[in-house]
Amino acid sequence: MGGPTAQVAVIGGSGFYEFLDGTEEVDVDTPYGDPSAPVAVGTVEGTAVAFLPRHGRRHELPPHKVNYRANLWALRSLGVRQVLAPCAVGGLRDDVAPGDLVVPDQLVDRTQGRVQSYMEKGAAHVPFADPYCPVLSDVVAANDGVAAGGTMVVVEGPRFSTRAESRHYAAQGWSLVNMTGHPEAVLAREMLMCYAAVGLVTDMDAGVRSGEGVGQQEVFATFARNIDRLKAILADSVARLPRPGEGCGCAGWADGLRLGYHVPGLT
Repeated sequence: MGGPTAQVAVIGGSGFYEFLDGTEEVDVDTPYGDPSAPVAVGTVEGTAVAFLPRHGRRHELPPHKVNYRANLWALRSLGVRQVLAPCAVGGLRDDVAPGDLVVPDQLVDRTQGRVQSYMEKGAAHVPFADPYCPVLSDVVAANDGVAAGGTMVVVEGPRFSTRAESRHYAAQGWSLVNMTGHPEAVLAREMLMCYAAVGLVTDMDAGVRSGEGVGQQEVFATFARNIDRLKAILADSVARLPRPGEGCGCAGWADGLRLGYHVPGLT
């Protein structure tokens, strides 16, 4: 494929367009339909980086309508091997608070009806005991003000949780709740890419504190107040990323297996 390429990608909100210098947009056709938007490719600290707005350019796609398969396939086809995925999260426990940045190390799937795999034939089973790349996660968590560890439960959305659901999630020991982290993480693994989530706590979810619960305006406002800080941390992380595949098995799990789907660039 001609045109710009990048080994590193950021999947995030529309505010990240200003994150890149010298951007060029690329329309990518995938076997799974259209990605959320054209992929913007530019540079960050001299490193080529691809950016894809998860919800579309105008935030027009709700979490359960995002074409996650097309998004990850499009990035892989442009050469991406490492994905940083900032996202808004709700806090479930007292050890997190609005404005905190957290790199989770575990994921719980509570979504319904989303296509979670590229596998449509054959029997190659992706290992997912540790859903995030430890190398990418450590790089991001090394920044000041970023917490490492914790479990993120991903719910279907687009509604927020009931108070009973939030209390149940907190009682399990889970610390974050989100609507987009799955199947994004497992599809990155199936595409043989390293993937790390970066959660910005925008609110305390409904069951943690008494009151009216979380609303969309609160989430968007908190994210906007912290986006410059998040961009700075991601830029620093991009500059310190090792070569893809160093120190992790995110791509090596498929060695010797016959995959029932096409991975761009895999010989």
